[in-house]
Amino acid sequence: MLFLFLFLILSSETKMTLLVVCALLSLSCWVTFYLILCNVNGSKSYEWNCRLVTLVHGILAVCITAYIGYVDGPWPFTHPGTKNTPLQISAMVVSLGYFVFDMAWCLYFRTEGAVMLVHHTVSILGILLTLWLGESGIESCAVLFGSEITNPLLQARWFLKETGHYATLLGDIVDVVFVLLFVVMRVFVGGTMLYCELISPRPRFFIKCGGVAMYALSWVFMVDIVRFVKRKSKGWCEQQRGHQNTVAANGHEGKKD
Repeated sequence: MLFLFLFLILSSETKMTLLVVCALLSLSCWVTFYLILCNVNGSKSYEWNCRLVTLVHGILAVCITAYIGYVDGPWPFTHPGTKNTPLQISAMVVSLGYFVFDMAWCLYFRTEGAVMLVHHTVSILGILLTLWLGESGIESCAVLFGSEITNPLLQARWFLKETGHYATLLGDIVDVVFVLLFVVMRVFVGGTMLYCELISPRPRFFIKCGGVAMYALSWVFMVDIVRFVKRKSKGWCEQQRGHQNTVAANGHEGKKD
């Protein structure tokens, strides 16, 4: 609340200084949270603790941006390119600190491929541009909501694998919900959002380019998801055939008796 009050009364130059300080503070908080987790969960891997940070950020980002889009407003599909509100700025600063932390972590441990690194780079640049221009915050928050809403499921899938519970009904449910949510939010809702962004005269050209880049990345991820669905479907079919063959064999043996 103090940040929101200060942002309303300060001059433009002071606002930018405050944004830089808050971004560094956000980064420090995520790093500190990660170090605390590493200390508490000493028996777990670094990736385990980093994914806990990612999970917390995903839930936090979804909650804040959902409130912004559905309660605080404005509606991103009808008001793209509008001035940033203090709450939108707060959400972007929180996520900016996280993305910088996660980008540095991925580069240091070399755990992610080029696509994810490009995604983080575009996200960081997009948030920085939105904060610098002072507008289009509602679109950035909408993109954060659509991008992060599938994140908890993605992390749940990884934790299920690590704990040996992925090859269960729960693992199948997580996979199905993740794929459906990704297709709906990233492809259909994201495509609608991009269309509204492109036809509106308000958003700047560079903001529109950022929207195109994020949507293009969604389709790159979509290709990987289609491949995953094919592998998963093939595995399910083979499992069902094996089960049917086992039942048939047991039935045949029963008739012999």
